Amino acid sequence: MSVGWNDNTPIYRQLKERVVGMMLDGVLKAGDALPSVRQIAAEYQLNPITVSKAYQELVDENLVEKRRGIGMYVTEGASEKLLSTERERFIREEWPAMVERIRRLGLNLEQLLRAAAQSPDSLPNPGGAA
Repeated sequence: MSVGWNDNTPIYRQLKERVVGMMLDGVLKAGDALPSVRQIAAEYQLNPITVSKAYQELVDENLVEKRRGIGMYVTEGASEKLLSTERERFIREEWPAMVERIRRLGLNLEQLLRAAAQSPDSLPNPGGAA
């Protein structure tokens, strides 16, 4: 995880989103241990309470589980759950704005597909591997 917090969102939410991103990218997989609260707090100069709050939200969403005395671990099915949730959120929240922008710019499907074909590295693989 790289350092660079923005002032517009609470740090615990930003930290949580970074962990979620690592799960979606396959960096953290089911059964993997998350770095300890102390380790993250020391490495990024954060209050341990901030780190704990981020981790607790992940626990509350059943994305990670606490194993008493040994740490936090990514749960089975966490990445699939996240992917489903993020897809739904994208379609509900982000896609309408993109469609409106596409319409305003007068772009059509053929132009968009041609542009996508010219820069395949910028698009995720729909088969799962990025």
